[in-house]
Amino acid sequence: MTDIKHHDQGYEFLTPREAYEIQTSQPASLLVDVRSEMEFLMIGHPVGSVNVPWIDEPDWQINPNFAAEVRKILLGRVSGRDRGQVPVMLICRSANRSVDAAKTLVDANMPDIFVVNDGFEGPLDDKHQRSSEAGWRFESLPWEQC
Repeated sequence: MTDIKHHDQGYEFLTPREAYEIQTSQPASLLVDVRSEMEFLMIGHPVGSVNVPWIDEPDWQINPNFAAEVRKILLGRVSGRDRGQVPVMLICRSANRSVDAAKTLVDANMPDIFVVNDGFEGPLDDKHQRSSEAGWRFESLPWEQC
């Protein structure tokens, strides 16, 4: 795995490929897709990810229970003293929402928080299209959709 970029806010950045390597090598790891439920279902999502929206329809308000929902999912993955050693990786469309969600998890004293840089679809290219320069899909990592 390449060097992880450390961030002074208490979370770290991973490339999509690094996140996939963690996901496949550490079965208890958690890949949280923070996009809306409709994005998760209709645009697609990484195989094995769980959807905990940071903001969602119909009101598009920040999820006040985001940290609690992530903690609840973690409870089913690990036990006791290992709980703080589970990588929690956050992915969204391009990493913006993931950064905000990561700050919330760090503020909730959750360790081992990572943001997947470039997200699922990556940045817009010069034609205002995504998935053409970077991101999970661009890297041809496993994904699925309804």
